[in-house]
Amino acid sequence: MLQYRAELEAAVTLTSGGSLRTQGLRIDVPHADVTHAEISALLVAALGLRDVERVELDSVRVFGEQAEPSGHSPIRLEFVELSHVISDGMTTFPGVPGPAISPHLTWAESRSRYAEGTEFSMDRVDLIGQTGTYLDSPRHRYEGGTDLAGLPLERLAGLPVVVVRTIGEGRRAVEASDLEPLTVAGHAVLLHTGGDRHWGTPAYAEDNPYLTADAAGLLVERGAALVGIDSVNLDDMSAAGGGERPAHTILLAAGIPIVEHLTGLEQLPPTGARFTAAPPRISGVGTFPVRAFATMPWFEPHDHTRSAGWLPTTVQ
Repeated sequence: MLQYRAELEAAVTLTSGGSLRTQGLRIDVPHADVTHAEISALLVAALGLRDVERVELDSVRVFGEQAEPSGHSPIRLEFVELSHVISDGMTTFPGVPGPAISPHLTWAESRSRYAEGTEFSMDRVDLIGQTGTYLDSPRHRYEGGTDLAGLPLERLAGLPVVVVRTIGEGRRAVEASDLEPLTVAGHAVLLHTGGDRHWGTPAYAEDNPYLTADAAGLLVERGAALVGIDSVNLDDMSAAGGGERPAHTILLAAGIPIVEHLTGLEQLPPTGARFTAAPPRISGVGTFPVRAFATMPWFEPHDHTRSAGWLPTTVQ
């Protein structure tokens, strides 16, 4: 099993006026994306200090080490699928045409082009960008905004995840208060609302879960890298929304990509996973389907019974 540790230099000031400094000190931390606030609290606890006024971290390095054997086989990555399957004629967004998937060249038709016993197929896919699970770049909202080809990979791949769960709470809006206690800088913030349970039905587009304008503003202020949701839209599509799209407007103006129509977020822990949703590098296009997925470290006991630090959330 992989054990994460932080090596740090820090200055601790006590309310009594005393102080101490550490250099090269290593402490155990719960995961690779641990925050400085969490590290400070762990440092105080590890040293058994009381009456601490403040902790200043001068440098921090977080790394993983293989823990001592304890009856478990080595750690490996688990891949978690977070995308809907795209199929011929499917409906993603009400009123938007579904994809048309057809053969361009069949195996039988290709035989005359190759040596005997060699054959290939080529398929044609005609779709709009808003098909299946897709990513919005700033160009989706703003003429002249960054298109798919202009998005940097660091906004799309291997992002540390923060999952915000409102599923089962009987409300539609994800609000700023849901995000306030979280560390989101540089993270993919994934909103687990349960909206995907209606995928493929008329109910999917009715009274959809959404992100409020204030919450979108907070994510910009705190430096989120990407925002995703398991709903038909990041904004309120009901009559009460009035046709406005404040979450798209605020996030895309700040260069923060949006992924809509996610699914399977119940499989992810609140933190510790990594998220990837990279579209093709297409110039002049603002939105396109992605294969969204997450990776999580896990290990398997020798008795082949899965053991992990996270159990999926189930809401009846």
